[in-house]
Amino acid sequence: MKLYQTYASPFPTRVRLLLYAKGIEVKIVEPPGFHASTEAKGDYLQINPIGRVPTLVLDDGRALPESEVICEYLEDAFPEPSLRPADPWGRARMRLLSRICDFYVVMAMVPLFTLSGRSRRHWEPAAIQAAAGKVAETLGYLEAYIGEDGYAVGGALSQADGAIAPQLVLACEWIPAVFGTPDPLEGLPKLAAYWRAIQADPIVGRLVAETRDAIAEQQAAASALAAARRT
Repeated sequence: MKLYQTYASPFPTRVRLLLYAKGIEVKIVEPPGFHASTEAKGDYLQINPIGRVPTLVLDDGRALPESEVICEYLEDAFPEPSLRPADPWGRARMRLLSRICDFYVVMAMVPLFTLSGRSRRHWEPAAIQAAAGKVAETLGYLEAYIGEDGYAVGGALSQADGAIAPQLVLACEWIPAVFGTPDPLEGLPKLAAYWRAIQADPIVGRLVAETRDAIAEQQAAASALAAARRT
């Protein structure tokens, strides 16, 4: 199998969580045209016409896009060890936390993603403050449902941890570093405790390190591109 993905995107991270936890070997392919790249996506659009990552390509050539769908496929195809809680309520909470990340946290970050690609002279402090406040608000939704035993749900690793961890790297590290905004976990004790604890899990720790390294690489590439445009 092949996984088309980038390490800087938070969405493939949840897929890699399952791959690492289940010991599934795949070939990692990073397609062109993402993040600071000026390349076109080219042939990748034939693999995934939606044009986003990740995409899982099976050995027989069938391609499956969308991270949550890929995770559900991997759970069905490789059921052990399971990264779904055993009981229906736990599974519902797992899916809820992932959905909050996708539909609320990520969307709150979009204005900051957009601003980060623009010259600083176009940054408006009021807009940054409002966007950062919205990110903190959506993290409060996670606070309401996050587990208190070191993992997102219950006392074991689940798909929700793969959804939440990369978002917290962006929200708690990248956004404050780039925009000078306050710690968004201030006043969110359960989520702050979760963030401290989950990084001790070896698989999540690996994912967090990969995300941090990829963000640093993308920032360096964007700076180099900006410098080249000025010359």
